[in-house]
Amino acid sequence: MTGADPLLRLADELGELGRKLGDVGMELRRLQVAPVRPAATAVADPAPAPTTPPQPVVPVQQPAAPQVQQPVPVQPVQPVQAQAPVQPVQAPAFGPVAPQPMPAHVPTPWRPPIAPPPQQHWPVGPVQPPVPRRTLLDRLGEDGAGSKLLAWVGGVVTLLGVVLLLVLAVQRDYLGPLPRVVGGAVLALVLVGIGLRLHRSETSRTGAFALAATGVAALYLDVVAATKIYDYLPEWAGLGVGLAVALGGLLLAMRWDSPTFAIGVVLACAVLAPILTGGFTPLLVGFLLVLKTAASPVQWRRNWPWLAIAAGAPAVLGSLLAIGFAVEAENQAPTAAIILLTAVVGVLGALISVRRRPDDVVSVIMVAASPVPALLATGLLDRTWATAMTGAIAVLMIALWAVGRPSLPRRFVLAAGVVGVFALFQTTAIALDGSARAATVLAEALLLLFLADRIASRGPLLGGAVFAGLGLLLAVEAIPPRLLAYAPSLEIRTAGTLVGAMLTALVLALVAVALPWVATRRGVLAEPGKSPVALVVAGLVLLYAAAAFVLCAALLVSQTPTGFLFGHTVVTVSWTVAALVLLVRGIDVLPLRIAGLVLVGAAVAKLVLFDLSALDGIARVAAFIGAGLVLLTAGTRYAKLVAIRRNSADS
Repeated sequence: MTGADPLLRLADELGELGRKLGDVGMELRRLQVAPVRPAATAVADPAPAPTTPPQPVVPVQQPAAPQVQQPVPVQPVQPVQAQAPVQPVQAPAFGPVAPQPMPAHVPTPWRPPIAPPPQQHWPVGPVQPPVPRRTLLDRLGEDGAGSKLLAWVGGVVTLLGVVLLLVLAVQRDYLGPLPRVVGGAVLALVLVGIGLRLHRSETSRTGAFALAATGVAALYLDVVAATKIYDYLPEWAGLGVGLAVALGGLLLAMRWDSPTFAIGVVLACAVLAPILTGGFTPLLVGFLLVLKTAASPVQWRRNWPWLAIAAGAPAVLGSLLAIGFAVEAENQAPTAAIILLTAVVGVLGALISVRRRPDDVVSVIMVAASPVPALLATGLLDRTWATAMTGAIAVLMIALWAVGRPSLPRRFVLAAGVVGVFALFQTTAIALDGSARAATVLAEALLLLFLADRIASRGPLLGGAVFAGLGLLLAVEAIPPRLLAYAPSLEIRTAGTLVGAMLTALVLALVAVALPWVATRRGVLAEPGKSPVALVVAGLVLLYAAAAFVLCAALLVSQTPTGFLFGHTVVTVSWTVAALVLLVRGIDVLPLRIAGLVLVGAAVAKLVLFDLSALDGIARVAAFIGAGLVLLTAGTRYAKLVAIRRNSADS
C-alpha cells in the first residue's frame, strides 16, 4: 500500500504533464513559431534529446538499477509542468526512464522552449512586386475591350440620332410633332426590351448594358423634347415623368450591378439635354436636378463615387451657367428659385451619403460646391430677396455645422462651416452698408471668437479672425483716419453717422482684445511675452478704436474745432490713465506691465508729435498738464507698489 501510492501519484503527475504539453503544442501551432514534427520526433527518441532543446539537459548518468521509490518526493514537481520539450508526450509509463529527469529539472525555472526568436521561424513569402498601373492601351488590348467600345460608341451615335430626329425634324418638317415624339419613345422602349432580352445570356451582357442605357437615355431625352419643344407636357408633368424614367433606368443599373450603365445614362442625358432646351434655362436646371435626385437612392445603396460626380456636377455647372443666361431675361426669379432648390437638394443628398459612408470624399465636395451657385445668384434679385436667399443658405450650413459636429466627419463639417460663414458675411454685406455693416461684421467676429472659446475649436477662431480683418477694413472706411487728424470743418457728419461710428469703434476695441486672448487660450499664439508682433498689432487697433470712440463722442457734442480739440485732449489723458491702470495691475503680470509701458510711450509720442502741433491754446495746455500729472501719479504710485512688494519679499 505504501509502495503503490507514490506510483499512482507519479502517474497522475505525468498525465497532467502530458495534457500541459499538449496545450503548449497547440499554442505553438497557433503562433506558427516552429513546426511541431521535429519536437515530436525528439520526444519519441530519447537518445538524441539533449541536442533538441536549447538549454542543457542533465547528463545521462542513469543508475544501473533505478529504484521505484526514488521519485517519491514529488512535492517540487509543480514547475516541471511547464518544461515542455524535456518531458515525453506519450502516456506515462512506470519504467525507469520517465522518473529519472524529474529531480534534475525540478529547480530549473521555466523558459520558452524555442531558442530562435519567433520572427526567424515565420514563413516569409516572396515579396510581391507592385502591380503596374494599366494604361489605356493595356485596357484596349484586353479581351472583350473592343466589343465594349463598339457597343458604347454605338449607343452614343444612336442617342445623337434621336436628338437629330427630335430637333432637325422640326426645322425640316420631316414628320409631324406627335410622330416624332412617339417614334422616339418606341425606339427607346425597343432598345430597353432588347437589352433585357440579351441580359439573360452571360455572353451578351456587354451589349445588354449598352442597349438598355441607350434606351433609357433616349426615353429621357424624348420626355425633355415633349416638354420643351412640343409643349405636350406641362413643365411639372415633364419633370415628374423624367424623374420616373431616370429612376427606373438607374434602379435597373443597380439591379444589374453595372456602374457603367448608370454613369452612361446620367452623362448622356446631362450632355444632350441643353440641345433640346435651347440653352441653360430654368427648365434645364430642373431636368438636371431630376437626374441628381434619381441617382441619390443608387448612391446610398452602392459605393459608386463616379456616379455621384456624374449626377452632381452637371446640376452645379448648369446652375452657374444659368445665371449668365438669366442676366438678359425679363423674369429672373424662376432661375434663382430653381438654383436655390438645387443647392438645398445637393446639401441634403451629401448629408445622407456621408452618414452612410463617412469616408466619402464626393460628399465633402458636393456639400461645399452645391450652395455656390445660390450665393452667386444674388445679383439676379433685389436687395430683400438676395438677403433672404443668402440668409437661408447661411442658416442651413451653420445649422449643419452645429448639429453635425458630434457625429459627422470632421472635413464634412468643416466644409459646411466655411460655406456657412461665407454666406453669413455675404448676407451682412448685402443687407447693410456704412458703419452699420462694419459694426455687424465685427459683432459676428466677436460671436465667432466667443464660440471658439466655448467649444475649444480652432475653426470658429479662424472664421473670427477673417471676420475681424474684414471688419477692420470696413471700420477704416466708416471712420476714416482723416477724421482723427483734421478739424471737422472739412466734413459735416450727422448724429446718426457719429453714433454708428462710436458703436463700430466700441466693437472694434472688443475684437482687438478678444482675438489675441482667445488665440492664446487655444494655443495658436504663444505666451504674450513670446508673440510681440500680434500684440503690437492688436494694441494699435485698440488705440485706433479708443481714439475714434472718444473723438466721435466729442464731435457728437459739438462739431466745431473746440469739440475736436477737446476730444484729442481726452484721448491723450485717457491713454495715460490706461497706462497707469496697466502698470498698477501689472506688478505681478509681465504682459500687462509691458503693455502699460508701451502705452506710456504712445501717449508721450502723441503729445510731442501731434498735440504740440495740432492743438493750440487751452487744449494744448490741458493735454500736457493732464498727461504730465497722470504720469507723475503713475510713477509715484508704481514706485511705491514696487517698494512695498520688494519689502514684503525680503521679509
